[in-house]
Amino acid sequence: MHKATLKIGVAAVLSTLTFVAHAEDVPAAADASATPNAGAVIVTGTRSSGIKVENSASPIQVLDAASLQRTGQPDLIQALAQNLPSFTAQAFGGDTANLTLSARLRGLSPNNTLVLVNGKRRHGTSNLAVLGGPYQGGAAADLNFIPVSAIDHIEVLQDGAAAQYGSDAIAGVVNIILKSNNHGGSASVTGGGYVDGGGRTLGGSANVGTEPFQDAYLSLTAESKYHGYSDRGGIDPRVENPANMAAYPGMFQHPGYPHVNHISGDAQYHLNIFAANFGWDFAPDSQLYAIATAGRKEARAFENYRLPSRLPKIYPTGFSPKETMREEDTALTVGVKTKAAGWNLDLSSTYGRDKSRIGVEDSGNVSLFNDTGYTPTVFRAGAFIASQLTTTLEASKEFDIGWAKPLNIAGGVEHRIDKYEIEAGDAASRYKEGSQSYPGFSLTDAGSHRRTNQAAYLDFAGSPVADWTVDLAGRYEHFSDFGNAKVGKVTSRYDFSPAFALRGTVSNGFRAPTLAEEYYSATNVGPTTAFVQLAPNSAGAKLVGVDGLKPERSNNVSLGLVLNPANNVAITLDLYQIKIKDRIVGSGSLYGSGGAVNSPAVTAAIKANGNVLDSTVSQTGINIFSNAVNTRSRGLEFVTTINSNYGTAGKVDWSIAANYNKVEVTKINQAPAQLLPQTLLDKTAISDLETASPKMRVNLGALWKIGNWTVNLREAIYGKASEYGSEDGSVYHLTEIKPKAITDLEVGYKINNAWSVAVGANNLFNTYPNGVNPALLADQRAAGDNAAVHVLATFSPFGINGGYYYARANYKF
Repeated sequence: MHKATLKIGVAAVLSTLTFVAHAEDVPAAADASATPNAGAVIVTGTRSSGIKVENSASPIQVLDAASLQRTGQPDLIQALAQNLPSFTAQAFGGDTANLTLSARLRGLSPNNTLVLVNGKRRHGTSNLAVLGGPYQGGAAADLNFIPVSAIDHIEVLQDGAAAQYGSDAIAGVVNIILKSNNHGGSASVTGGGYVDGGGRTLGGSANVGTEPFQDAYLSLTAESKYHGYSDRGGIDPRVENPANMAAYPGMFQHPGYPHVNHISGDAQYHLNIFAANFGWDFAPDSQLYAIATAGRKEARAFENYRLPSRLPKIYPTGFSPKETMREEDTALTVGVKTKAAGWNLDLSSTYGRDKSRIGVEDSGNVSLFNDTGYTPTVFRAGAFIASQLTTTLEASKEFDIGWAKPLNIAGGVEHRIDKYEIEAGDAASRYKEGSQSYPGFSLTDAGSHRRTNQAAYLDFAGSPVADWTVDLAGRYEHFSDFGNAKVGKVTSRYDFSPAFALRGTVSNGFRAPTLAEEYYSATNVGPTTAFVQLAPNSAGAKLVGVDGLKPERSNNVSLGLVLNPANNVAITLDLYQIKIKDRIVGSGSLYGSGGAVNSPAVTAAIKANGNVLDSTVSQTGINIFSNAVNTRSRGLEFVTTINSNYGTAGKVDWSIAANYNKVEVTKINQAPAQLLPQTLLDKTAISDLETASPKMRVNLGALWKIGNWTVNLREAIYGKASEYGSEDGSVYHLTEIKPKAITDLEVGYKINNAWSVAVGANNLFNTYPNGVNPALLADQRAAGDNAAVHVLATFSPFGINGGYYYARANYKF
């Protein structure tokens, strides 16, 4: 689950030059200053029909298919992140979060951005991001299960929209509009890899449009992608410890010694996805439509190396377990649009389901082997299942009441059922402390949970006088487990002249906690640590003073201006503030043993939860989600685009896009008495909220089109980012990533009307983030902590892998 709009002659606001299509996509008769999105009609952020992007009262950005393709990798999350300065993508995740990377808008949680497909709510992933970091708690829709080649364009509303769309839309809305072609098609093959090794990628896609019968279209898309491991880690201090070197001579025979711990890098995955978009005009003003997506991902990631002492008879040189995931994601929408008594009606139902089967390979259960003389090396650790069924009825009609433009009245009702389930692991994976690197889900972790939700909304939009637009929206929701929510939004825009307009919004919103945040429970382990993730609704959570979760509440204010000093120049500036009360965040590390400060209540909570921890580890504790803080985000988004025609020297589309976003924790809820002197949020957790994403990001772009050549250059400037870290919760060290400039370059050539090729680089000059604070690494190495393998800052907004070079071939028919 983003900025501002353009007005008159320039179409959608470009946060980078890549918003403009290839030269071959522009009609020959088009004006030199026009862009492909000029006059594009939007459907996001307004219930009125026929609104063009340049006339929107809310900040909207439109990304066309060519913009998405020119990012090098067929990866929708990365395509959005490279084009939108306020949209940051996760580069590295802990445990299973490394198998499902996510993204966030305006520095808020991934869960605060709502994802729609053709205007219909998209279900979330079942794979909750549990471990600490700026993306902790993310369980939003996995964008990478939408084929990039199936997308016509994306509309990104960067404004609070809970009153219009319901829960999750505090930061904004990403509406993915699929292709609806009834003929022709395209195919693409892409390959590449990191300059310094690893990350080998090969992807292929195809889209074809058909007309199955008269007045119908069926657009079919298939994509397949492989991405290989990368490794940017340092040396595990345990394998250079003199005592270990003397005790385990077999360790020297382990492949790659001393570089035996490969956890700090990309996961390997195979992804196959499919999409179908269908529409049939079966009668005048009536259409039957359907959307289907399906995908399967097989992924695996290295976990921390285990010393030969763990299972010497099976792994005499030690072993590196791997977490695996087989994920299946499906969605189906069926609906009908028609007119009755002058009203536009839309009745639809959407079902989405995501199941992630978690496994462990190249591992073992030490206690099971010691007790029985046998252990499997492959385990089924369990599964997550998340599903959502949403049924909506919407209606709209225009009334002429003497205003400059008719008053549009829209309304609707919605019913939603959410389910979340954890399946227990096999018996061997959960015996005592469980399988190494990822214990199977215990019987107390397992369970199935359900929530229902009913909602109704009303929206009034019109122009009382010429050049003034007003939009009022109100929404009521009832949750089976939280009660009621009432939210509203006022949006207005006034055009003083064709060259100058002001716009603004005031709204309040809410976000219900995901069922995963409420009920996820598991044990997170390392070679020297074991921490239980307590479900906030569990009996163990009550022992540490947490009694479930409640919804987040938000207040959004924005004010923007739109300038068009010339036909080929567009400037937008939007200021915003987002206050969130009772924000749901993950705790820091709460120690039961091995910390600088330990709480008996933590140990009691672990026992109450039914967990058995590895007796050989040096640190034990818990993590938990809670409504721990209030936050305030203040920022601005600035975009300037200039389209220049240099005659025989070609055309250049210039762009500057900047985002400034400052997040502050304005209140930390009182620490439960059971945990004192420990608090729910330590310095690491607070820095993840406030500073782990850069406050400033600037994109400078130039798209040069001359003859059959296209040169796309983008300079992304990232401001400083930082995070605190500690070995035992006593002394904290600040790791800083200094401001960096990342250069992306792509050169394309149109061979003929059917074929085109391109070569390019993301991070052309192979820039890396700063390393982890040497003082923190020294503490970790002195303690023999495997965390010292992470020598690069994993919260880096531009990743830890350096430059990626690629080539692509396209075919149109």
